[in-house]
Amino acid sequence: MTDLPSFAELGVDPSLVASLKAAGIETPFAVQALTIPDAIAGHDVCGKAKTGSGKTLAFGLPMLMRTPRALPRQPLSLVIVPTRELAVQVTEVLEPLGASIGRRVGAVYGGMDLDKQVRELTHGLDVVVATPGRLIDVADRGAIDLSHVTTLVVDEADRMADMGFMPQVEWLLRHMTAERQTLLFSATLDSAVDLLVKRYLRDPVFHEILSRNVTVDQMDHLFFKVHQLDKAKVASSIALGAEKSLFFVRTKRGADRLVADMRENGVHAAAIHGDLRQGLRERGLGDFSSGKIATLVATDVAARGLDIDGVDVVVHYDPPEDHKAYLHRSGRTARAGESGIVVTLVLWDQQLALERLQRRLGLGLGAFEVFSNDPRLKNLAGWVRTAREGAQAAR
Repeated sequence: MTDLPSFAELGVDPSLVASLKAAGIETPFAVQALTIPDAIAGHDVCGKAKTGSGKTLAFGLPMLMRTPRALPRQPLSLVIVPTRELAVQVTEVLEPLGASIGRRVGAVYGGMDLDKQVRELTHGLDVVVATPGRLIDVADRGAIDLSHVTTLVVDEADRMADMGFMPQVEWLLRHMTAERQTLLFSATLDSAVDLLVKRYLRDPVFHEILSRNVTVDQMDHLFFKVHQLDKAKVASSIALGAEKSLFFVRTKRGADRLVADMRENGVHAAAIHGDLRQGLRERGLGDFSSGKIATLVATDVAARGLDIDGVDVVVHYDPPEDHKAYLHRSGRTARAGESGIVVTLVLWDQQLALERLQRRLGLGLGAFEVFSNDPRLKNLAGWVRTAREGAQAAR
């Protein structure tokens, strides 16, 4: 979509437009241009768009405009998200915007002081951003009355389905009035998500941000055969040569072990996974986002919904379960038109699985055997450039 209208032309409140401009945001993304007018008009909206496409403002601006001041324990707008990290990110975006028009925004999620969150609800929040499990906890305590919610947002619906949250989401929906506006955003609309749309949305307007895996096509993919005893050193060499690198592992223990090994090799790294206290997770994520640390190690669950700019290298330290997981992990780089490199480390007994993965992805690249003392690991961009030039010369 070209020649996108301005936020003001989309009908966004002038105070919100001014707040966006002060934050350096003046031109809407495609998903915002498509969905904001319908959402402001009060229609149910079903948006199909990937993480990082600008969904938070797409639902947040109309929701804030349509949210009156609420009574204590009776928020009028609710955003349901799959992870604590996403709850924090959405709240950080919406809180200053809400303040510019006198609306109170707060978050309710696990891993933080439940009594403190109950006190905030008792004091009064107009908009609540919440994970399903913790929201049910506060509802069971009588700290929140969902029957007054007039605008509901379900964000990353496909991730909630993948993580087994759909029964909890439906429990929450059954405790709300049917006379509400519902905005649902998801990267896919199949199976459980489609059922949710058909059962709980009223004559929704559908919008899809067409993407032929554009960010994936912009990535350069490298597959390295490594030896078990040298694997962590290979990872460290890659991290030392990257500006901002994100490593994916299968287990929480594996994340902690990799961080310890990297630190021994001179890499300033942090881990995020489900066993860490929420404060430590937020600190690690914040340090990575701000550039205070250049390397983050994450499990798949902890990384759901991460929206971090400037990641130039994603490394599948442990190969993904399938091609969908590969694409989801890899999508943390090559965002907003930037380039990115994706590396997969493969042990000798994982090569058959690698071949199947590459066939599903349409990537007939094979794999290179590498060792940690290979100087090219600290200059992956140069490696990619040389390989590309060689391929062009061979044509």
